[in-house]
Amino acid sequence: MIKDILVHIPTERPMRSAIDGAISLAAGLNARLDAVAVGYVTTSTAYVLDGGAAVASVFEMERERAEERAETALAVFETEAKNAGIAYACHPLAAIPADAEASVGAMARLYDLSVVLQPDPERGSFDNDLPREVLFQAGGPVLFLPYTFNGAFKANRIGICWDGSRVAARAVHDATSFLLRAEEIVILTINEADAVPGEASADQLARHLARKGLSARIVSLSAARSDIQPTILSLAADENLDLLVMGGYGHSRLQERFLGGVTRAMLQAMTVPTLMSH
Repeated sequence: MIKDILVHIPTERPMRSAIDGAISLAAGLNARLDAVAVGYVTTSTAYVLDGGAAVASVFEMERERAEERAETALAVFETEAKNAGIAYACHPLAAIPADAEASVGAMARLYDLSVVLQPDPERGSFDNDLPREVLFQAGGPVLFLPYTFNGAFKANRIGICWDGSRVAARAVHDATSFLLRAEEIVILTINEADAVPGEASADQLARHLARKGLSARIVSLSAARSDIQPTILSLAADENLDLLVMGGYGHSRLQERFLGGVTRAMLQAMTVPTLMSH
C-alpha cells in the first residue's frame, strides 16, 4: 500500500511535470506527499577550508542563495499541493551535488514510493544525475515521469516488462498498489524462450496475478538486444499504456553507478511513466 510518497522537485530545469504528476498521484492514492528540492552549492568544501574566513564567507553566501533556489521551487509545489487538498511537507536542501545525492537517497528509503523526473539529455544540470542515484539508493520503487509528461497521472493500463529476473519480480511486487487499481494489465515479454526461466515464465506470472484476482494478457515478441527498449516503447504506444513496470538494472563499481543497457536506454528515451525497482 502506497501512503507515503517523496517527490524530487528540480531547481535547474522545468518542474511542472514533477509537480503535476506527483500531486495527482498522491490525490488518487489518498497519500501524503513530501517534496524535496536541492539548491546546488558548487564551491568545493576543501577549497573553503584552505581559504580562510573570507572564502568561508563567500561559501556561506552561496549556500544561502542555493537554499533560496530550493525554497522558490518548493513554493510552487506548495501552492499546488494546498489547492489539491493533500497532506504534504517541504524539504529544502542546499548542498554540493555528491552530498545532495546521498541525502535525498537516504530520505527515499523511508517512503513507499519516490517520484523523479526522467533526466533530460538536452539540459546539462545536476538535477539530471540525482534521479539515477535515487534509483540506486532508495531501496524501494522509483516512479520516473518523462520530462515531457503533462496533465494528471493515471495508471489504468499497465504494462509489466517481464524477463523472470529478481529485479523484475521486485518491480511487480512494488507495483501492487497500481496493479490492483488497473483496468488492464499486459505482460510484455521479449525473447522469452531464450531469456526467461521456465519456472518464472510469463504464463507463471499471469497465474500468480490471477491468484490476486488480477487478469493479465501476455504479449510475447522477439527482438535483437539493441532493439529491446524501442520494442518496449512501441508496444507501450500500441497498447496505449499509462504505466510501465520494470526492473532497474545496474551495478556499482569504484563508487560510480552503471546502468544496464535497457535501463539506460529507457531513461534516455522514455515516453511513458515507468516504475522501476533496483
